[in-house]
Amino acid sequence: MTDADFRTNPDNYCYRHPDRQSFVLCQRCLRTICPECQTQMPVGVICPECLAEQKGAQQSQRAATVTRMPRRRAAQSDKPLVTYGLVIVTSVFYLIGLIPGVGAAVRSALVFYAPLAYTEPWRLVTVTLVHTSIWHIVLNMLALWALGRSLEPLLGRGRFLTLYLLSALGGSVLTALLAPTSVVAGASGAVWGLLGAMFVIGRHIGANVTAIAVLLGLNLLITFLPGSNIAWQAHIGGGLVGALIGFIFARTRAIRQRRTQIWLLVAVAAGLLALLAVPLLVYR
Repeated sequence: MTDADFRTNPDNYCYRHPDRQSFVLCQRCLRTICPECQTQMPVGVICPECLAEQKGAQQSQRAATVTRMPRRRAAQSDKPLVTYGLVIVTSVFYLIGLIPGVGAAVRSALVFYAPLAYTEPWRLVTVTLVHTSIWHIVLNMLALWALGRSLEPLLGRGRFLTLYLLSALGGSVLTALLAPTSVVAGASGAVWGLLGAMFVIGRHIGANVTAIAVLLGLNLLITFLPGSNIAWQAHIGGGLVGALIGFIFARTRAIRQRRTQIWLLVAVAAGLLALLAVPLLVYR
């Protein structure tokens, strides 16, 4: 499918607002709906017409006991709750890390260090919870907040969280391959993954990605500045994996491709974990 085919395909736009692109489908009628038209349900979201039909069916039933879901404004589903949750959790762990006598032990248990990752695999992603300074966490959380507010409503909460975690994993894996003795901390790899995914998805849907390209270039320049003490391996690894996942999301958005999308994501995760065996063979 070419970019032109994607832009002219009505299935890629909200059926009530044809000028708004979205990756989220109504769980009942499977039509594409933008954040304004989504109402969060226990599983997935539904469009206004399906919501009205469901309410009409409930009202027609005169059962003795009726359990009603609380009414929610459609706009509430636009809130990037996963983004806010990641920012809050990461900030809490940073504060815990400041506690004398406790913080050092917590940070030591969560940072990424390749030789320990084989027996303590949680370090592959918990590295995102540890930051070395106030500016380190502030810059990362501002980037996460800014990118998440755009990407999460577009992708949906599950896909967004998957993107974030696999990008963090990609940063850890490339660090293990290229700098196996380095100790790495921070959510930069995951944030770079969000940037990479946004660039690829933006290109695919025909959006202007000049600003994203400039931001990626500036971050890349800062990463390689002499004396920056930045783990560029984590940044590049996260960015490459994020771009790959963004490509998968862009090419498998149809409802009939959902199983394919899941298996491709599983394959990415399995491939990254398999690459962790390389340092054992090369550096032993």
